[in-house]
Amino acid sequence: MGIVLDFLGETRLELGPARDATRDGTWRMARGDDGIVWLVLDVPDSDTNTVSEAVLTDLDAQLDALEDDPPKAVVIRSAKPGGFAAGADIGALADMAGSDAEDLLRRGHAVLDRLEALDVPTIAVVHGAALGAGFELVLTCDRRLALDGASFGFPEVQLGLHPGLGGTFRLTELIAPDEAMTLMLTGKTAHTKKARKLGIVDEVTQERHVHNAVRAMADDTDDARSRSVRARAFDLSAARSLAGRKMRAETEKKAPKDHYPAPHALIDLWEDAGGDRARMQAGEITSFARLLETDTARNLARAFFLRQTLKKSGSGASDITRVHVVGAGEMGAEIAAWAAVKGKRVTLSDISHDALGKAVKAATKVCEGAHLTSAETRDALDRLMPDPHGYGAARADLVIEALPEDPDLKRKVYADLSDTIRRDAILATNTSSLSLSDLADGVKDPRRFAGLHFFNPVSKMQLVEVVGHGTPRKGVRDRLAAFCTEIDRLPARVADAPGFLVNRALVPYLMEALVLMEEGVPKEVIDRAAMDFGMPMGPVTLADQVGLDICLDVAQSLEGRLDTPLPDIPARLRALVEDGHTGKKAGRGFYDWSEGAPDPGDADTGNAPEDLVDRLILPLCNACVTCLRAEVARNADEVDGAMIFATGFAPFRGGPLRYAQDRGVDAVRDRLADLAERHGPRFRPDEGWDRLS
Repeated sequence: MGIVLDFLGETRLELGPARDATRDGTWRMARGDDGIVWLVLDVPDSDTNTVSEAVLTDLDAQLDALEDDPPKAVVIRSAKPGGFAAGADIGALADMAGSDAEDLLRRGHAVLDRLEALDVPTIAVVHGAALGAGFELVLTCDRRLALDGASFGFPEVQLGLHPGLGGTFRLTELIAPDEAMTLMLTGKTAHTKKARKLGIVDEVTQERHVHNAVRAMADDTDDARSRSVRARAFDLSAARSLAGRKMRAETEKKAPKDHYPAPHALIDLWEDAGGDRARMQAGEITSFARLLETDTARNLARAFFLRQTLKKSGSGASDITRVHVVGAGEMGAEIAAWAAVKGKRVTLSDISHDALGKAVKAATKVCEGAHLTSAETRDALDRLMPDPHGYGAARADLVIEALPEDPDLKRKVYADLSDTIRRDAILATNTSSLSLSDLADGVKDPRRFAGLHFFNPVSKMQLVEVVGHGTPRKGVRDRLAAFCTEIDRLPARVADAPGFLVNRALVPYLMEALVLMEEGVPKEVIDRAAMDFGMPMGPVTLADQVGLDICLDVAQSLEGRLDTPLPDIPARLRALVEDGHTGKKAGRGFYDWSEGAPDPGDADTGNAPEDLVDRLILPLCNACVTCLRAEVARNADEVDGAMIFATGFAPFRGGPLRYAQDRGVDAVRDRLADLAERHGPRFRPDEGWDRLS
């Protein structure tokens, strides 16, 4: 009786007698009648393969059998429908830091070296994502066969690391080294077509053709490891030195060495030892182990786990398949498009036919940004229905109101919907600043009313605040959190409080930047200082991007409602909004956006006030402490996760609260008290600092 391997529900391969089938922990192996061995990665009790010490140890045992009885060829692939492998076990990486790291890495390298050295053709068959250590496993094979939709990448830089299981030298040997370095330095993913063009992939096929393609590759005796002329050119140290200088300059702009040492360490490694495999391998191991010890790697690993924690808060099924969005403005259009991209059936209503037309065009761009194929784009757009009369509300499981911040307008819409939507449907508002308790007065069933606060642009910003109020009907917030996870967003459950969590913390930061401008500090200097701290963009640029009208609305809505007051709203902000200069969307705000995004460049911060950065960052931290004390969020991890994934708060610092703890809670509280004496009560430290350990 043969053993059957079922891949993606499409291909069922009967491979040899059962006595030739084995399982060794994380791997299944079967030898077919054609002499080809299928070595299948299948990590138990997980939907996703990760490459752990156990995976490598089990692979080592499988290699014993393959060396003792060599097959015609070896095929490596994944049994998981979701993809090949997501990379290394991040928890294990965090535990590796210390004296044993180099030894563990050397043992891992030895296993992959054995796989690479097998004296038979080795073929990797990849569906879905092969990332990090998963990609490194693929690179040890002689040939790589990809199914359409496969992707390859090294996201290690996002964890403060670079590839550590041979990726630095195997990828730079396989494809043009400058292209390989770009992938590793940016952490970007090469999707199927690009991977084929770069030379990562030898062939692209469909699942039903995999077996025949494997047999053809097994019969092909050509040298699959020959290097291109372009690759050999970088064996010259002068060529690497020139390329390295350019890479270093570009990398410093986006990832300064003081904050992100990993990409700079990778450039140094390649520039010094590129083309010499033995030196690259030894250098990779030493460099990776050293990077594991950095604060950057520690905090970026924390950010990874914060993401996982937020995602888990939306576990379970939402039972939401149909969504109706009211309002086809910028936010409503993006919410509708993203939900359709992620498989929901969506109707979008607006009294303006022109707005609906623009929304459909915008949805096409969202599909492009999500790297959908033409067929997937067609299907997503088919799921998005312009609905000028709002008929879809009656069939929706979830109705999302995404109208301007006008409470009277919102209440009117709720009244119109009260006799239309199903009794079991959930009504959610995308308000960024209005009180849900006040808005609920206009809702027929307040217990099925909640907040779903998306951030702009929805297709890029990962966080959604799930805002509760009063006593919700059982399961409403759970379903909304699960809905967020289903559309690949991170739910943060927050209470109905002024500004909720993110805006409550962000507004003091933005307003202080505008006060500094009023004091004569150039906007470029303010933005440069914030970016040097680690923010993805400066606060003045961010205000323009959010929309100055929205900033003004939120600031006004928070006036007089906070324990720690905001600064007075600058007259210039009011004047710009009155003149229609609302930022990026209007082409002009504090910056002129007519020629693209502003760039503070190398603005000279030497003459800036000595307390500039603290005046920007510490009010944000103070507001986070207030939200924690007032139980707007459930714990410090949720606060830090929300601020990282909604605002881009310097992830290498681990979040505002972790930054304050690393700096010293007493030191931060004393600094706030000092700023309050010099600049006013808006810097007064919250009493919650006493509780922050």
